[in-house]
Amino acid sequence: MSDETNRITRLEEMLAHQAKTIEELSDQLAEQWKTVEQMRTKLDRLTERFLSLEEQSLDAPAITRPPHY
Repeated sequence: MSDETNRITRLEEMLAHQAKTIEELSDQLAEQWKTVEQMRTKLDRLTERFLSLEEQSLDAPAITRPPHY
């Protein structure tokens, strides 16, 4: 084989490896995005719950000293 043919073969191999790497990275990014979305949903639910509990605690009667003091 000539040098030019070897060079083209090496470039094609490199391109194939890079395409595979890009596909794998894309899959990982999609999986991480799904995880981020799940965490965002959980955070929103926890925030709502926290605010609800905070509102309930504001309605609680004030702590006073017992009458025997």
